[in-house]
Amino acid sequence: MRHLSRMITAALLALPLALAVSPSAQAADPTTLTSGFYVDPNSSPTLWAAANPGDGRAPAIRDNVAAKPMARWFGNWSGTIGTATGAYAGAADAKDKLPVLVAYNIPNRDICGGQSGGGAGSTAAYNEWIAAFAGGIGTRPAVVILEPDSLGDTSCMNAAQIAERNSLLNNAITQFNQKAPNTWVYLDAGNPGWQSATKMAANLNAAGLSRAHGFSLNVSNYYGTAQNITYANSINAALQSSSGYTKPFVVDTSRNANGSNNGEWCNSAGRKIGTPSQKGGGAEMLLWIKTPGESDGNCGVGAGSAAGQFLPEVAYKMIYGY
Repeated sequence: MRHLSRMITAALLALPLALAVSPSAQAADPTTLTSGFYVDPNSSPTLWAAANPGDGRAPAIRDNVAAKPMARWFGNWSGTIGTATGAYAGAADAKDKLPVLVAYNIPNRDICGGQSGGGAGSTAAYNEWIAAFAGGIGTRPAVVILEPDSLGDTSCMNAAQIAERNSLLNNAITQFNQKAPNTWVYLDAGNPGWQSATKMAANLNAAGLSRAHGFSLNVSNYYGTAQNITYANSINAALQSSSGYTKPFVVDTSRNANGSNNGEWCNSAGRKIGTPSQKGGGAEMLLWIKTPGESDGNCGVGAGSAAGQFLPEVAYKMIYGY
């Protein structure tokens, strides 16, 4: 069935462009082209556990974190981006599994939060990068979380910066629709603590959500699943009212079992791993988008660390919620 679906997809791609309508709406369902989520054999907890077999924390981290399907993040550290995304999507495809990739390289990334600052050096550089990102995936099935933080935290940005960001995100969605027809793209919508649902719906619509598959919530945050579902439903109600459509959504459950500690987002103490990646659960999918144990930056229980650095003690405590 999987190969038949791909043959049909290939035939459709060969049709004249004049017949193409709303590419995101016509994309094949990547969850039906695969048999479950991909477990990254080179994730940071996997590599740490392999390098520290004598550490008493290693078995728990290996079994409860490393063995779970998680997203891989791609940015300016990823080398030639088309090669990197192609290799990752190809490795998953070889195992008939669905990979989750995060695109995290927009100019002025995390401009207001500051812990994960950086990104592409110009709009032209980003447009080239995201086109290559999508092209690397090609026709292989995938899920992409598009630019966490980009719409949720804009409090320090002026109108020109916001307009530029919207243009970049619109183009990114176009690139995936054209170059990665079996990829579901979720435009990131922050979390329940940042923007009102009405404001977020407007932000998403301006950034091109109507042409994406859906939106993502709670990436690298701690808000409980039920709270995110309520927020998502409110966003969809606002979208329906203002723009005449609704969209599916996914929730990052990697660290949300104990919920948020009054909105504290940066290496909050006492958090716990949540429901492993699955279809359904009140959203289209619950996903581990953030890797448990990877630092949010030099803050909280990760003081002295850099964003993305794997902290085994944080991962270990997160398994048990203390």
